[in-house]
Amino acid sequence: MVLKLYNTLTKKTDEFKPLHPPYVGMYSCGPTVYDYQHIGHMRRYVGDDILIRVLKHSGYEVKHVMNITDVGHLTSDADVGEDKMEKGALKFGLSVWDLAKKFEQQFLESAKALNIQKPNVLMHATDYIDDQIALVHMLEKKGFTYVIKDDGVYFDTSKFPEYGMLAGQKPEALKKGARVDFVKGKRNVTDFALWKFSPASFDSAQDGSAKRRQMEWESPWGVGFPGWHIECSAMSMKELGFTFDIHTGGIDHIPIHHTNEIAQSEAATGQPFVRYWVHHNFLHVEGQKMSKSLGNIFTVQDVSKKGFDPMALRYLYLQTHYRQEMNFTWEALAGAQKALQRLREEFLSYINAKAKPGCAQFEQEFLEAINDDLNMPQALAVVWELLKSDYPPGAKFQSLRVFDNVLGLELQYQKSNMNNQKEKIPDSIMNLVQDREALRKQKRFHLADKLRHKIRKLGYDVLDTQSGTTVKKISTD
Repeated sequence: MVLKLYNTLTKKTDEFKPLHPPYVGMYSCGPTVYDYQHIGHMRRYVGDDILIRVLKHSGYEVKHVMNITDVGHLTSDADVGEDKMEKGALKFGLSVWDLAKKFEQQFLESAKALNIQKPNVLMHATDYIDDQIALVHMLEKKGFTYVIKDDGVYFDTSKFPEYGMLAGQKPEALKKGARVDFVKGKRNVTDFALWKFSPASFDSAQDGSAKRRQMEWESPWGVGFPGWHIECSAMSMKELGFTFDIHTGGIDHIPIHHTNEIAQSEAATGQPFVRYWVHHNFLHVEGQKMSKSLGNIFTVQDVSKKGFDPMALRYLYLQTHYRQEMNFTWEALAGAQKALQRLREEFLSYINAKAKPGCAQFEQEFLEAINDDLNMPQALAVVWELLKSDYPPGAKFQSLRVFDNVLGLELQYQKSNMNNQKEKIPDSIMNLVQDREALRKQKRFHLADKLRHKIRKLGYDVLDTQSGTTVKKISTD
């Protein structure tokens, strides 16, 4: 079955055809590590994770590249304002380097809690300054740049006729809209910085002495730092080539960040940059936009502190299509947690069932849903229809294992009553449990007891109850 994805570039749902099957190159705009990543950010990364799982389910080999923006992202898209990293360092009383480490770690912990697979390559902008300078130099040689004194090196969008094609806007419309503040010296309102110059002093220390930027580098144009947009182009093309398959991000990236990435990349190489652009919609809280003033910015860690399993948050994300706005409420999260717990209990109740082939009808329906532009709400509906069906437990068990490879809900995990931590039941243990159950049905109880003893030696206990067989990790406390 063919995977179809909505492509922001073509404005339609396209059949996915990678450049070099079965290989797929995919780049995700990663976090700017100046502050906490909240549940709105993490919805997007779960969406990327689902896309990767669907691609792998379809037999593709995915090279997933993600960047960590640890320099250059200004507080304004207008190439003015403070560097977010410098501002964050002041807020938290850390060096920018320690700030980056702190919030990269928080992001990675959030991703792990949500069962997001690690990217194949995680790139830090500060590690690829030379590559970014080289890309700016390439643009300069081709006549796409100009310098604004005491400000930076800029890309001249008037020399790239296709500028704005991703957003579906022509340069003339963007100029009329004046979507960003005009920087003195810009030739066009849509022009953007490739390299910013560091002022002699950009702030004053408490003792009145001049303070310099903590992150700055030598370049052919002077001491400074890269623009936010040039980072992603340089790093993605270094790992995936001048043209690659998929680029993901939030819908807020479309009109400026990703539009600028296309312009500078294609101007430099003369080749198409990305073939499929996948963008995720926003998450609101209780019907309102997240903001510090409303006190409604929550992290994955906040979800855990309130007693929720982070995987319930993942389940909640899957209930809304990635291209639709999502409204988060604590009531909805509680409902998602109940649904996930019931799903896990159903799954675990099938582990003692006689092995059967999977449920072909529901596996086909599930496949149709995930290949229809990642329709995860429909995929979840198929899961629940499967549970209500008359298929034998062993068949349901096999199909649910297949489904969970895509859903990533960790159905083989259960909470330990001792430490409230998630414990995984490995496939090897579950296979032994199934073998034991088969022996019991054959009334070969002596051999079944031997297997149970073997399972205990491996650290797991098998409990036979009226409602079925369950498996628990033996506590070492």
